[in-house]
Amino acid sequence: MAGGNHTTVTEFILLGFTDDPQTQLVLFVVFLGIYIITLIGNLGMIALIHLDVHLHNPMYFFLSNLSFSDLCYSTVVVPKTLENFLAERKAISFTGCATQFYFYAVFATVECLLLAAMAYDRYVAICNPLLYPVLMSRKVCICLVVASYLVGCANGLIHTNTTFRLPFCTSNVIDHFFCDVPLILKLSCSDTLVNQVLLFVISSLIGLCSFLTIFVSYMYILISILRIHSTEGRYKAFSTCTSHLTAVTLFYTTIVFIYLRPSSSYSEGQDQVAAVFYTVVIPMMNPLIYSLRNKEVKDALKRIVRRKGSSIGT
Repeated sequence: MAGGNHTTVTEFILLGFTDDPQTQLVLFVVFLGIYIITLIGNLGMIALIHLDVHLHNPMYFFLSNLSFSDLCYSTVVVPKTLENFLAERKAISFTGCATQFYFYAVFATVECLLLAAMAYDRYVAICNPLLYPVLMSRKVCICLVVASYLVGCANGLIHTNTTFRLPFCTSNVIDHFFCDVPLILKLSCSDTLVNQVLLFVISSLIGLCSFLTIFVSYMYILISILRIHSTEGRYKAFSTCTSHLTAVTLFYTTIVFIYLRPSSSYSEGQDQVAAVFYTVVIPMMNPLIYSLRNKEVKDALKRIVRRKGSSIGT
C-alpha cells in the first residue's frame, strides 16, 4: 500500500459527534447509562430464561439468543465510543477497526435473522399448533440459531476481508463514531464499485429474506386470528406477538429510514442519530419490550423473586 499517493494506514480517526468538551461529557453520561441498562436488561433476560423452567420453550430460546446478540452488538460499539468521548485523540487501530466492523456485521446479521426465526415460531404456534412440537423441536431451534450465526460470520468475513485489503489514501478520518464499511470505502484510493455492489447485494438478500419471512408469517397469523370468533381468543393469540412486533417495527423502521429515504434528504447528522438508535438504543429497549409487554416474563420474574425471598427467609 506504499508509494505514490498511497500510504500504509495503521489507524483511523473517529470524528464522533462533536468537538465540544461539555457536550462530549453529557454524551458520555447518556451513553454510559444506556449501556449499563443494556447490560443489566439483556443479562437479566438470559438469566431469567435459564432459571425459570416455564420459559424453556422455543420462543424464549430465541429470545435468550436475541438478548445475547443485543449484548454483543452494543458491546462492539459502545465501549470504544465511551473511550473516545473522554480522549483527546479519537483513534482506533487498523486491526481494531477491522475487528469492530467484523463483529458489528456478525451481530447485526444475527439480529436480523433471529427476528425472522421468531416470526416463524409465532406463525407455527398460532397457525399450526398441533404440529408445533415437531416443527419447532429443540433440534430445529438450535439449527436455526446456528444458521443465523454461520450466515453472520460469513457476511462479516466477506465484507471485512474485501474492505480492509484495499489501499487507502493519506486521509484516515472517519466521520462517524464507529467503523462502518460505507464510510471506510470512501477513504480508499482504488475503485470500490465491486465492494459497494457486494455490500448492497448481500445486505439486500439478508434483509429481504428476513423481512419477507416476517411479513408472510404475520399475514398468515392475521388471517388465523381473524378466523377466531371470540374477542378473548383473538386478544390472547395476538398478545403473544405484540412484543416481537414492537421489536421488529423498531428495527426495520430504522433500516428503512437509513436506506430508503430520498437522497435529497441525506444528512450525516441524521445517519449518526439513526446509527445510535440501532446500535445503542434498540439493544437497550428489546429486553424492556419483552419484559414490560410480556405476562409470562413478568410472572417468571415474580416466581424467581419469591423463590429467592423464601430461601433467604429460611
